[in-house]
Amino acid sequence: MAIDLDAYLKRIGYEGPRDQTLPVLRQLHERHPQAIAFDSLDPWLGRPVGLDLPTLGAKLVAGRRGGYCYEHNTLMWSALTALGFEVQGLSARVLYSTPPGGGRHPRNHMLMKVETPEGPHVADVGFGGLTLTGPLRLEADVIQQTPHERVRLSRAGADWVLQVETGDTWRAMYQFGLEEHIAPDYEVANYYMSTHPRSPFVVRLVAARPLPGRRLALANNQMSVHHVNGPTEKRTIECVDELERVLVEDFGIALPDDPRLAAKFREVVEAI
Repeated sequence: MAIDLDAYLKRIGYEGPRDQTLPVLRQLHERHPQAIAFDSLDPWLGRPVGLDLPTLGAKLVAGRRGGYCYEHNTLMWSALTALGFEVQGLSARVLYSTPPGGGRHPRNHMLMKVETPEGPHVADVGFGGLTLTGPLRLEADVIQQTPHERVRLSRAGADWVLQVETGDTWRAMYQFGLEEHIAPDYEVANYYMSTHPRSPFVVRLVAARPLPGRRLALANNQMSVHHVNGPTEKRTIECVDELERVLVEDFGIALPDDPRLAAKFREVVEAI
């Protein structure tokens, strides 16, 4: 089934041209993660995470919910394809939270390669607290400015490594190859990440949203506001009502109608 392109573009607040150009890709890439939050609510609640277009449309577009990498990037892939872009699915090993020498993660993060008249670009609207807000030219060792941080790509043998500048430090986000990945590849990884008892999305509540000049991040009841080129504000959310308000008003998430939600929220705030 095809995506409801008009509904998607309205959801992210885009009213511009619909041609296959880099400026269009940049606009979509900036608007998508600001309009549709990253969140782990469904895995955290033990709810299934579907990647078919009807499910994604009902949840992220019509339902004004958030989601994680497989949902975000599958949805944007479908929109870009409907606009006429040539898109290829990729997969990455997450490095951001792994200390040097700490072992290798499986390829369990989804991203895309998008062809433009200026050449291939990497697109990824689903990497949590450091989700890209602009596409990256597939070129090594060149610093590229996004609407938020500066980033760069480097080579690691046949692979590429995405790095982000945080303060005065460059940190590796993930490592990826250019081997094509298709829907069944993501279905397997999605099932694992949404159901395995040690998945970070199953064991804790996570939400993230970039906004102009800042990023919002929530880990259980710990709220952070990271200002671009500025300080980070942190606070602890101590009651259920405030946790609900933050998710709805700050992250823009329409909470699911699930009888387990209130109890899960209480667990989080009472674990202080």
